[in-house]
Amino acid sequence: MLWERLRRNPWVVDVALVAGLLLFGAVWAKRSDNSVAVAVLLAFAQALPLLARRRFPVITLGLVVAATIPLTVDVHALNPLPPFLAFYSVAAYANRRTALLAGIAGLAALIAPILYETDYGFGPFVFHLLVFPAAWVLGDSLRTRRAYYDALEERAARLERERDEEAKRAVAQEQARIARELHDVLAHNVSVMVVQAAAAGDVFDSHPGRAREALRSIEQTGRSALEELRRLLGAVRTEDAELAPQPGLSLLPELVEQVRSAGLAVDLRVDGRPRTLGPGLDLAAYRVVQEALTNTLKHAHASSADVHVLYERGRVELVVADDGVGSANGSGPEGGRGLIGMRERVALYGGELETAPRPGGGFVVRATLPAETT
Repeated sequence: MLWERLRRNPWVVDVALVAGLLLFGAVWAKRSDNSVAVAVLLAFAQALPLLARRRFPVITLGLVVAATIPLTVDVHALNPLPPFLAFYSVAAYANRRTALLAGIAGLAALIAPILYETDYGFGPFVFHLLVFPAAWVLGDSLRTRRAYYDALEERAARLERERDEEAKRAVAQEQARIARELHDVLAHNVSVMVVQAAAAGDVFDSHPGRAREALRSIEQTGRSALEELRRLLGAVRTEDAELAPQPGLSLLPELVEQVRSAGLAVDLRVDGRPRTLGPGLDLAAYRVVQEALTNTLKHAHASSADVHVLYERGRVELVVADDGVGSANGSGPEGGRGLIGMRERVALYGGELETAPRPGGGFVVRATLPAETT
C-alpha cells in the first residue's frame, strides 16, 4: 500500500531524499579542507539539483558534478551520495544514448582533477572508476526493467481493448442475426396469416367450411410462429433452454404446404442428391426460400410459384420464381429489408444472390451457396 502511494507520488521520495542528503552533507562537510561555510554551500549545491533528477536528469548530473569537482581530489572529504544518485538517475530516466554520453562526460569531469593532482595517488581515481560507473549501470538496469514492465502493461491493456472490441463486435453480429431471424419469422408467418384471414373473410358467409379451414390454418401458423419466436428468444435469455432444431432445407415441404394453405400454388422440385449441409448454411438456405415466398405472398399478386433446389458438386442452387407483377413484388432492387437480409445471409457464406424480373412476367430469385457438408 505504502509502496503504491510512493509510486504515484515520486516527488515525496525526492524531497525526503534531498532533505536527508542536506543533513548528511552538512555533517560530512567537517571532513573537508575548505571552510565550513564553503563546505556546507557545496553540500547544498550537490543535493538540491536532485529534486529535478527525474524530469531533467542530464542537467541534474551536470550541476551535481560541477558542485562535486572541488571535493573530488580529497576522497575523505567527498560526499559520494549525490553524484552516485545523479549518475544513477541519468541512466534511469534519460534515453540510453544520451545517458551514456552524459555519464562519460560526467565521469571525465570528475577524474580530470585527480589526474592533474598527482600527489593524491590512485585511491580517488580507482574510487571514481568503481563507484560512479556502477551507479550508471544500476540506473540503466532499472530503466531496462521499467521499459519491459511498461511494455507488458501496454500489451495487457491492448489485449484488453481488443477483447472488449471483439466482444462488442460479437454482440453486434448477434444482434444483427437475431434481427434477421425475427424479420424472417414474423414477416413470413404474419403474411401467411393475413392472406388466410382475408380469404376466410371472403367466404365466411358463402362457404363456412372453407372459412373454418382457413381459421384452423391461421391457428396452426400462429402456433408455429410462436414456437420459432420462443426458440429464438429463449436462446437469448439462457444457454440451457430446451430448443427445437433450426429449420433447414429438409423442412421445405412443410414451408411449401404452409404457403399453399394461404392460397398460393407452389411447386417444389429437388434435383441432385440431397446432402447434409452445415447448420448455419442450411438455415441460410431455408431463410432465402422463405423470404422469397413471403415477398411473393405480400407483394407479387401471384397465383403460382416454383421452388427449385439443385444440388451440384460443391454448391447448392435455390431458385424461387413466381408469375406475379415482376419487380413490384418487393424482391427487386427496392425490395427493402427482406432483400438486404437475403443478400447478407448469402454473402456470409460466400454465395451469390440474383434477383430479376422474368421475361414472361413475374420475378425470380436465384441464390447459389457453396455446399459445405458436415
